[in-house]
Amino acid sequence: MEKLSARTGWPVPLLVALGTVYLVWGSTYLGIKIAVEHIPPMMMGAVRFLLAGVVLYAWTARSGDVRRPTPRQWTAAAVGGILMLVGGNGAVTWAEQRMDSGVAALLVASVALWMAVLARVWQGERLRLPAIAGLLLGFLGVGVLVRPAGDAVAVVPSLVVLGGALAWAAGSIYVRRAPLPSHSLRATSMQMLAAGVAFGIVSLVSGEGARLDLAAVTWQAAAALLYLTVFGSIIAFSAYTWLLRNAKPSVVSTYAYVNPFVAVLLGAALLGEAVTGGMMVAAALIIAGVALIVTPPRGTGARGVVPSRARAGHVPAGPAALEPCEVAAAE
Repeated sequence: MEKLSARTGWPVPLLVALGTVYLVWGSTYLGIKIAVEHIPPMMMGAVRFLLAGVVLYAWTARSGDVRRPTPRQWTAAAVGGILMLVGGNGAVTWAEQRMDSGVAALLVASVALWMAVLARVWQGERLRLPAIAGLLLGFLGVGVLVRPAGDAVAVVPSLVVLGGALAWAAGSIYVRRAPLPSHSLRATSMQMLAAGVAFGIVSLVSGEGARLDLAAVTWQAAAALLYLTVFGSIIAFSAYTWLLRNAKPSVVSTYAYVNPFVAVLLGAALLGEAVTGGMMVAAALIIAGVALIVTPPRGTGARGVVPSRARAGHVPAGPAALEPCEVAAAE
């Protein structure tokens, strides 16, 4: 952490980690869109998260100070993993068979809005005036994005993504206080494993195996699945976990309004997805709302590195432990 960027004054590792989360998690929407063209969505989720979970669990097992999880911790991991990864990521994966990846990414930004609402309802947290304004702006943007525009079918996948964002928000709040292992990567690997099993069950029950044609799976779809597993679920999340321990939450949270723009640009450039004026208006409203919600009050400090004495403190486990608008961990 000693080397600083001459331009920003921030440590180079911090900039690299932020850039990784910005670009990789923003690109996962493109990866999902390519993969689900030939791989059933629930089956893809099962393969992706089981592989990533096994790798992360094995990695943490090499650390002698990581204890074997208890049944209570596995139960908590299953609840968090199913809510966030199956409910949240699964909704996006299913919906991207029927909608553009950029639109899905913009809708996922509503996680911050849902978390603010749930924190108020479940935990009695007071909303500051900027947060209330952010909620109004954000949901107005969602309304602009979801409104029927001559294609009523698109409303259904949009509502599914919004429901998934709500599930992710609920899971994020749950894992903050759930009895998960204190080692964040171990807790995350357990949530991925539980989610992978749940994805597999859903895939079997829905008969996806009968619909899979291995001969029709292109190398692009296979490469996209590999990219989602290695870069989206393992590398980017490791960078995110490092950020949680070394950067202020308000700095980490900036990915929530960078990822949608990365997704929209990649979808337009590589898949030819349309970028309309209505999308831009909706994006501006949603991102402005998210910014108002996640920006801390004046005087609390909004940027930079976490003080050294704070790094040794406990970091709540799970993909959304410290972050008010997590998404993707493992997006």
